Amino acid sequence: MTREELFEKLQDIFRDIFDDDSLEITDATNSSDIDDWDSINHINLVVAIEKDMKIKFSFEELAALKNVGAMVDLMMIKEK
Repeated sequence: MTREELFEKLQDIFRDIFDDDSLEITDATNSSDIDDWDSINHINLVVAIEKDMKIKFSFEELAALKNVGAMVDLMMIKEK
């Protein structure tokens, strides 16, 4: 899967979790950019990504992520 395809899938997951069909994420998007991105939605987001993409993140990996772009990069590595 290309980075663009992965990003599109991630876009759909974000829209579903935050219940906002107009939500547009970028590489720079982080939790301060989305009003409803609280601890519960963060967990829901991670679980949805892991389930949809059939990958698992470690706590250390998640703690190191600074934005959506870093998450996409990590997902690209895990997908290989």
